[in-house]
Amino acid sequence: MQARLEDVTMRDMRERATRDSPLVIRGMTVAYDRKPAVFSVDATFRSGRITGIIGPNGAGKSTLLRAALGIVKPLAGQATFFGRTLAGSRDRVAYVPQRASVDWDFPARVVDVVAQGLYRRLGLLGRFGRDHEDMVMAALERVGMADFSARQIGQLSGGQQQRVFLARALAQDAMLYLLDEPFAGVDAATERAIIKVLKALRSEGRTVVAVHHDLSTVEEYFDDVLVMNVRKISDGPVGVAFTQEALDTAYGGRLERGMRDPQKTRA
Repeated sequence: MQARLEDVTMRDMRERATRDSPLVIRGMTVAYDRKPAVFSVDATFRSGRITGIIGPNGAGKSTLLRAALGIVKPLAGQATFFGRTLAGSRDRVAYVPQRASVDWDFPARVVDVVAQGLYRRLGLLGRFGRDHEDMVMAALERVGMADFSARQIGQLSGGQQQRVFLARALAQDAMLYLLDEPFAGVDAATERAIIKVLKALRSEGRTVVAVHHDLSTVEEYFDDVLVMNVRKISDGPVGVAFTQEALDTAYGGRLERGMRDPQKTRA
């Protein structure tokens, strides 16, 4: 009887954790030209944690995030945010896309790009006032870009552009931040600035999920990991899921024992 009660209690706790999770993905499957890019992936991302999604090129990491957000249409599966659909949780979710996917020739100032993070709060006819200007500048301050507020976005370096897009997400004041390759192609100073911001968000009780390539920094940057190569291979706390066995499976045995940065790239 006691064991049965404990089983019921544990099941209730798991169900409650899933229901309250910032992001739960179930059975997510996506295909391009009939070839699976993501196949039947289940994942629960824990609140107040920084989670890295890792795996080789073509593993479906970015596709998984984009499918969860409805940017690409899955063949099967679903994602819930804080126990609701994305439509019911958009004000709590911020997304930073890959820098390479953005048209940097668009003639916009840095301050205008960051202000886009306030549009949902303002509404279609909302008036942009002094308080909103302060929010924009505060977000730029957090990423070290306040002095560039009047600069055209296309005139910035790659690292500076990435900081601006992170500032736009910060302006949303979200509870869940989804970042697709936030460290790709940036300088060391920008990488340090970004991870400092992400850890500050965690200390505020917010949740961060980031697609990541550099295996050498996983243990330093993340609390949890999802290791995948089209399918999920392992997930959970870094100390449990980020194992040599999981990496060998994800990378097809191409890693030497103890090697943690097989691609030597941030792309």
